[in-house]
Amino acid sequence: MPMRWEAFLEHVQERGEYDTRQEADRAARVVLALLGAHLVGAERAELAALLPETYALILLNPLQAAEPLSAERFVRATAAWIEGSSHATATWDVGAVLSVVADAAGEELTHRLLLQLPPGYDLLFGRPQPV
Repeated sequence: MPMRWEAFLEHVQERGEYDTRQEADRAARVVLALLGAHLVGAERAELAALLPETYALILLNPLQAAEPLSAERFVRATAAWIEGSSHATATWDVGAVLSVVADAAGEELTHRLLLQLPPGYDLLFGRPQPV
């Protein structure tokens, strides 16, 4: 069953220590739009089914990525999309959103998602992988 919108945003707001739900929502929308461009197939559909509908639609209709972004460039792209964002705040935003996504997805799906992504995303999801 998908996570409720309020619950998802509450977790993002808590992890990101945002003052408002609006800030948490903005971070979630940007990060999920960028993430959706990097995921394909069954994993993307499975993840979407676990997210609140608003965010599932963003994940399924992503910004198109010309190429897979490295974890570092993913953070830079996030900073570019969030007004007034710096590299440090974008890193924080990405971590807050993707750690909640990883919790919603569970270990097994998160592992399969990480297999689709360039190295370094495990840290963004808050799930460092043993080398």
